[in-house]
Amino acid sequence: MELSVYNIKGEDTGRKVTLSDAIFGLEPNEHVMYLDVKQYLANQRQGTHKSKQRHEVQGTTKKLKKQKGTGGARAGSMKSPVFIGGGRVFGPQPRDYGFKLNKKTKRVARLSALSTLAQEGKVALVETITLDAPRTKDFLSILTGLKLNNGKKTLLVTGEANKNVLLSARNIQKVTVATPIALNTHDLLNTDTLLLSEDGLKSLEQLYTPAE
Repeated sequence: MELSVYNIKGEDTGRKVTLSDAIFGLEPNEHVMYLDVKQYLANQRQGTHKSKQRHEVQGTTKKLKKQKGTGGARAGSMKSPVFIGGGRVFGPQPRDYGFKLNKKTKRVARLSALSTLAQEGKVALVETITLDAPRTKDFLSILTGLKLNNGKKTLLVTGEANKNVLLSARNIQKVTVATPIALNTHDLLNTDTLLLSEDGLKSLEQLYTPAE
């Protein structure tokens, strides 16, 4: 698959780059993508939910009425879950929702997500973006030139962390900046355009191309 390289003004430079089939030409595996996204979302959960059980609520443990002869059901402590203010049965308790996922599985999931974006025509290539100072206005002009300032989600992948680019983009809604090492399947599948800088593509290929 070939992509045209655009400059930061949105002009076609006349150069084309062939995307690696080892990264962008795979048959997507939907199940491993699901598992990777599931793990990502599970890791976002704080797991601090808590309800009080009957031994934790405040109240008397005195028997409310005699065992027999009242014509009603037997009743003991006011802390019983059947009474208002009593403890909760099988309520949520603090827990860690994270689960283990093999590194190879996560690798396949991310490559599948990249291949999915390529097949859907959602990958664009731009020259390496450099800014002299962190200015949101300058970054917005780049997006406008690339016709990406349209309210849709854009994920920009740069070769290395660039403080000026990161600061310029962080106040723009639906725009995310990441390096190849920080990419995850959730963010890849949750974007409308994957914008790769040339150095970002090179770093991505170095990261995911198997060593010979």
